[in-house]
Amino acid sequence: LKMSWFLFYLPLHLLMAARLCHSIKVPISSSQRSLRTNLFNFYHSLILADGKETTVHLLKDIPKRYYFILEEGRALAPFTVTVTPCDVPIEWSILEHKASASFLERAAKGDPGTQEVSTSQKAPSMVSTIFNYKGNSVETYMGMSSHSALYMLEFLSTERDTHVTVYLTTHLIPGRLYPELPVDPRIDVIGVGHTTVTLSWKHSPSVLQHRENIQYCLLVNEKHNYKSLCAAETAIRSSGMKLPPALALSLSPHLLEPQQVMILSNSELSIINKVSSGEVRQICMGAKNTYTVPNLSPDTQYYFDIFVVNLLTNASAAYTGTFARTLEEPEPKVTELKEGKVIQVVLDGKPQKFYSLQYQARHKKIQFTFQLCHGQVQVHIAKNGKTVASENISGLRYFSLKGKLLDTYLVQLRSIEESNCSVKVQVAPSFHKPLFPLLPESLKIKSFSKLRTCNSVTIAWLGTQEDSKYCVYKKKIEEDQDWREQQSADRCSGPESRHKSEKVLCKYFHDRNLQRAVTTETIRGLNAGTLYLFDVYLFGPSDIPVRYHSKVVKTRKSC
Repeated sequence: LKMSWFLFYLPLHLLMAARLCHSIKVPISSSQRSLRTNLFNFYHSLILADGKETTVHLLKDIPKRYYFILEEGRALAPFTVTVTPCDVPIEWSILEHKASASFLERAAKGDPGTQEVSTSQKAPSMVSTIFNYKGNSVETYMGMSSHSALYMLEFLSTERDTHVTVYLTTHLIPGRLYPELPVDPRIDVIGVGHTTVTLSWKHSPSVLQHRENIQYCLLVNEKHNYKSLCAAETAIRSSGMKLPPALALSLSPHLLEPQQVMILSNSELSIINKVSSGEVRQICMGAKNTYTVPNLSPDTQYYFDIFVVNLLTNASAAYTGTFARTLEEPEPKVTELKEGKVIQVVLDGKPQKFYSLQYQARHKKIQFTFQLCHGQVQVHIAKNGKTVASENISGLRYFSLKGKLLDTYLVQLRSIEESNCSVKVQVAPSFHKPLFPLLPESLKIKSFSKLRTCNSVTIAWLGTQEDSKYCVYKKKIEEDQDWREQQSADRCSGPESRHKSEKVLCKYFHDRNLQRAVTTETIRGLNAGTLYLFDVYLFGPSDIPVRYHSKVVKTRKSC
């Protein structure tokens, strides 16, 4: 208590010494002037501002003290102190020194007589600890003083350097800075899916009263709940990321770091922070008090925190956090592949969804054949649980594999685009009669600009050493159909899907010398200045066609 008495009066003594130096009209040296300035700066740095949030930085094991005075001016003087730890647990307390109004007035005027108080006699009866707390929760003390008093707040961090925010107000109606929480501040989990969790919470009175300036923000992570927004931001920074303060609330895209992704849709702001412990998402959804969190991973535990935020001051209040585990992904349906049989698989545009095929080998050497019909597909083949092939395919692709009898092969297919796609799949022994024709080095169709006329064009394509059938088809298209026709083309469909009027000709050819396995064809009877889409179909021994890449050519307007 003697030490507390000393600590209380130290700033008052410094203030009085500084004011004495200021009041005595005698010349002073530069060192004396510097001392006087330092005394004033030291004194004012310890005063806690009323009605304003103050950030206090703490060094490990070094206490820090702030002071405020309540003077007699009314029967009861209320005050509220709110402390928000932004990292590790801290210790903080409030000490009160009861003093008469005349004493405080004399101290403020710099009366040296106030220094002559006997600490051994008066400290035990006048200094008391009225509040003490240890932890990392946001804590508020509400007090009422019926007399003039000097108060000291003492802060101590015993774990590491950290910082806290302190808010002091002496107004009768607290909460001007911080939004109010409802009586029941819990977050309810009202729905859980494989990749989604739906949350609901009671409305904050502040949101109902000041909808335009107050909103809800959600924090999602895989580590633990956070008791304040500043604690969450501190944790993100400590993970190796530089995060601007209250980034989720500032709505400023130019402040984003390279590890951050901002998504703005349906009036909701989402910021995804890529950190070492996984993603930390910050989502601000306005005044809605229900929200479905999308794009989560299956069978994963997530922690959810809701903050009600004052957009004018960035001050926030935290609901009681909750957690939930998403459902396990159901085992994918596995389709048995039959030897020599072709199946066509249609995949939806969900990148995380796999389509599984299984085959038990009846031969040591087998061959998988994939013909991509539309879109882009990733193929993954595993033999007895070990990956033997994995790649993105386009066009026609063969995988020749060697193993043992009764080896189990699992083929997994997935779309790598957001649109639907399809692929034909076949498995057969290596000596099996090939289902698809032998392919040339390129499936491109070439046109000759110099040979174009007003009513004809000349095209060329590569053949093979195998005598095969080639059919040419044409289609008149509009200017804006060019890109769409090529993008939407089903590369697995054959001439049976074409109108009879589009057929130009069919012919057989081959050449033992691959360098000379090229054929040309001049298509006549075309309209001047018109776009045409040309297709070539190659038929193999099984009459399953392979479609060359479509070619668009425009005839000359005048000749």
